[in-house]
Amino acid sequence: MINKKAYELGSRPSKIREIAERCALLKEKLGEDKVFDFSIGNPSVYPPKELNTEIKNAITNIDPVILHSYTSAQGLAETRKAIVDYLNKTYNVNESEDFIMLTHGASGALAATFEALASKKDEYLVFAPYFPEYRVFAEKTGVKLVEVLPNENFLPDFLDFKKKINKNTKAVIFNSPNNPTGVVYDEHTISEIAHILHKAEQKFKHPIYLISDEPYRELVYKDMDYPFLTKYYDNSIVIYSFSKVLSIPGERFGYVLLSNRMESKDEVFNAILGSARSEGYICSSTMLQKIIPNLLGKTADIKQYAINKKLFEGMFDELGYEYVKGDGAFYILLKSLEPDASHFCDVAQKYNIFVVPSDDFGVNGYVRVSYCVKEDTIKNSYEAFKSLNEYYEALK
Repeated sequence: MINKKAYELGSRPSKIREIAERCALLKEKLGEDKVFDFSIGNPSVYPPKELNTEIKNAITNIDPVILHSYTSAQGLAETRKAIVDYLNKTYNVNESEDFIMLTHGASGALAATFEALASKKDEYLVFAPYFPEYRVFAEKTGVKLVEVLPNENFLPDFLDFKKKINKNTKAVIFNSPNNPTGVVYDEHTISEIAHILHKAEQKFKHPIYLISDEPYRELVYKDMDYPFLTKYYDNSIVIYSFSKVLSIPGERFGYVLLSNRMESKDEVFNAILGSARSEGYICSSTMLQKIIPNLLGKTADIKQYAINKKLFEGMFDELGYEYVKGDGAFYILLKSLEPDASHFCDVAQKYNIFVVPSDDFGVNGYVRVSYCVKEDTIKNSYEAFKSLNEYYEALK
């Protein structure tokens, strides 16, 4: 017999990818300019020019045997040091290259971390809305994933948070800038989360790990200092991917970093290494490990996303749609024009609009609109969104 849970996941893709694949088929039939694909978070701007330069330099100047060889499971020491030095300087922290592991994207880091921390009867709390794959990673370990409700601003509801922390709480997961809302957790929010967890640790007499998933860290469109988690909470774990900032999602390169002040950090870090080993996630791309030190601080043309955001907000304001006002990532959470967000998405597809229902993200009644697309796609979708709104107006 096969693993039934694995079969379920393989035979039924995520809602995001299911919609994106349906959209791709329609593009082949009607043409890309007649289909408005806002389904998936696939960066639409070119990587920084330095990326190709560094790849060419690596191919030209590094012995191919070395360039394409295995590295240590943790990753090249010089690359880990370069990343940590950059973080320490940029965010005024004091982390160590001994507690960073280079991973196969943020997903590899999340899966290994979730597995490493899990014990029988453990619970992981997650602030809704959240990336749906968190549930996949958590359930594979056997832990219970508990959703914490958002407040009216789609930040954590702290009363609900306090109510749901209990003796079985092992970890808390958040994502900022947030997928799917674009909401950014400011310093006050991070400090309050840390304060609540510190009191819970004292009450229950065991560590509670705070996991920050931040692949959109650089995609913030307001003037603010990004609150780097390790400054606020000792038992913290930072997970990162270079996919969005460098526009290289297919290269699957990121890291997991433990706070230098974490309790039992050696034990936790070795557990993450062991989990990654058991899942086959060790030794991320050697070529990327070689070139990333020279790309730290570089970005793709992320100014385009700010332009796209303003285009959508102007359109939705004019047409009378309600939406969550986020300040980061490249998503807008749009209020569905009917209670059933999945049905609303089906109706939207009749107008060749492809968006994702919020149900899998832990909230109801909204759809996620991804704006990492060409400007013309947004501009050309105006009449489709107008017709969709008129359809629902006629039903009232």
